[in-house]
Amino acid sequence: MFNAMNLKPIGGHIVVEPDMVETKTAAGIIIPDTAQKERSERGVVIAVGAGKLLENGQRQAIEVAVGQTVLFKKYAPDEVEMDGKKYLIIDSSDVMAIVE
Repeated sequence: MFNAMNLKPIGGHIVVEPDMVETKTAAGIIIPDTAQKERSERGVVIAVGAGKLLENGQRQAIEVAVGQTVLFKKYAPDEVEMDGKKYLIIDSSDVMAIVE
């Protein structure tokens, strides 16, 4: 059986657990899961690779750390599912900001 701890990104990739999209509007209207077609652009980093291997043999440092909430490009992530839970694998260069 797999879990998120079994996901170890390589190179300059990171694994993100997406934030859940708001299921209730400000007016109190509940939006069913079937109506939510947009993928989240925000999530919590749960694993970080060693960094992209450069031509000179060194590794490029990744600017995010496990536990940080990040904003990333909408269509950048690849989605994987493990134990019924969705995770996103993202190239670190597709992360646009850290939420503080």
